[in-house]
Amino acid sequence: MAPHAVGVLRTAAARVSERIRSLIGLHLAMVLGGATALFAKLIALPAPAITAWRSVVAVLALGTVLALGRQSVRLSRPGDYGIALVLGVLFALHWASYFHAIQVSSVAVAITALFTFPVITVLLEPLLDGARPARADLAAAILVFCGVLLMVTEFSLADANTRGVLWGVVSAVFYACRNVLQRRHFIHYPGKVAIFWQLLVVIAVMMPFAGGVADLDIEQQALLVLLGVAFTALPHTLLAFSLVHFRAVTVALINCLQVLYATAFAAWILAEVPRLQTALGALLVVGATAWETRRAQRAARG
Repeated sequence: MAPHAVGVLRTAAARVSERIRSLIGLHLAMVLGGATALFAKLIALPAPAITAWRSVVAVLALGTVLALGRQSVRLSRPGDYGIALVLGVLFALHWASYFHAIQVSSVAVAITALFTFPVITVLLEPLLDGARPARADLAAAILVFCGVLLMVTEFSLADANTRGVLWGVVSAVFYACRNVLQRRHFIHYPGKVAIFWQLLVVIAVMMPFAGGVADLDIEQQALLVLLGVAFTALPHTLLAFSLVHFRAVTVALINCLQVLYATAFAAWILAEVPRLQTALGALLVVGATAWETRRAQRAARG
């Protein structure tokens, strides 16, 4: 075989190998993301305190990675620091409300309500452009709304499931707003740099509510460290790496697996077996989200 052909084959094989590693990393990020929900129940702190301390640990871990890679965290424009501030506040509110949703209800209810965020995003972006959402987007939103209603066992704030759904949807709104703003105004920065600045803001916002950590035993403090490193810094790094090799829509579709992973982990470790009504609601929400994501990709291709 000619040397040129051998070189082409080696290059192709290297690219395939890189994509396989990236795909494994992406699925690992989804598994870790699903397991993150457990810490809201395993750590005996309020949601804002968990959010603050996981961010402290994560920013130290990311800062170490950035320093070892000699990667600058300086932002290119002064106005970008203001954008990082807004993104960080939204991120802090998203995390705190999501963990609170888990604490007042169950992992399955909270993460299913959270995964209304892709459809909220699709509805939000046209409104920011002064356009009307497409009919198909509205249809997906109706399906998601029906899925969320299925999880509500009683239309009363005294009901745990209802509170979990409401807080989960609030978290989804914050997350959708953060993602839209980041895509429009902060996408030119590497993923690790973007999340580093947002974590700093999360710490500043949530640290006033971070009391009680000194009262935790060694095991609980170890869980906080584990949450910050293995279940915050690592999955975000893997996710940023996967976006280099896969389209955003592929990542978004695989992201839906977090609902399955989180529910399975909660059933296994916390003995939280979802009710049939919750499972049907989750199926409807995740199915509508996956369908809408695929439809949006085809529409973008024109």
